[in-house]
Amino acid sequence: MQLNELRDYIGSLLSVSRFRDYCPNGIQVEGKTQVLRIATGVTASKSVIEAASEWGADAIIVHHGYFWREEDPCITGIKKQRIALLLQRNISLLAYHLPLDAHPELGNNAQIAKLFGITVEGHFGEHDIASYGKLEESLNLNQLARKIEKKLNRATQVIGTANSNITRIAWCSGGGQSYFEQALPFCVDAFLTGEISEQNVHVAQETGVAFIAAGHHATERYGVQALGEHLALQFGLEHRFFDQDNPV
Repeated sequence: MQLNELRDYIGSLLSVSRFRDYCPNGIQVEGKTQVLRIATGVTASKSVIEAASEWGADAIIVHHGYFWREEDPCITGIKKQRIALLLQRNISLLAYHLPLDAHPELGNNAQIAKLFGITVEGHFGEHDIASYGKLEESLNLNQLARKIEKKLNRATQVIGTANSNITRIAWCSGGGQSYFEQALPFCVDAFLTGEISEQNVHVAQETGVAFIAAGHHATERYGVQALGEHLALQFGLEHRFFDQDNPV
């Protein structure tokens, strides 16, 4: 398919125009106009670009691209090396940040619900990016943490009482720790996200609501994969996900 057709389809699918984001969503670096092979990854790192290029990707779709708000706009250093590689290989880079977190079926938070068997009951936060719902079976906090670690293959940071019962949970992938207090009115027993901040510890201890940080990268691997698989089925494209391990 044509690159612009791919951009327009994803833009409509993810309702990109409704988001006030920290970076441009869509084509960030333009390569060849015809797209047959799409690679996906969490971040447009040099390693992901090199692996996708060796596979023969025409376009790479990521969650974390370039040109972030308040970032130095000069194309130097690491940014220059990454963009130069894309241009040399004639590979397009498309990035989708908040739209890919929030999509009700393909988004990171929707995929977390699917991965852990959570029934979604509602959404909250800016753009309804965060979610809350009910686990398919009640677990104590220690059991839930072990289940998350096994599914994500990543150690968790957990604040809470190990044997406390967890039935209702709220979550927001990546750096969603700022939504912790907004989740409290939904009577949840735990909050799951990628990162933890100093103040989250005190809120967890003082409210009795457990806080689980499972890794920014680890909680955002699934939306972009789901998008890639959807595009492959919809348009008969080849798709491969390239994961660069990241402990954060």
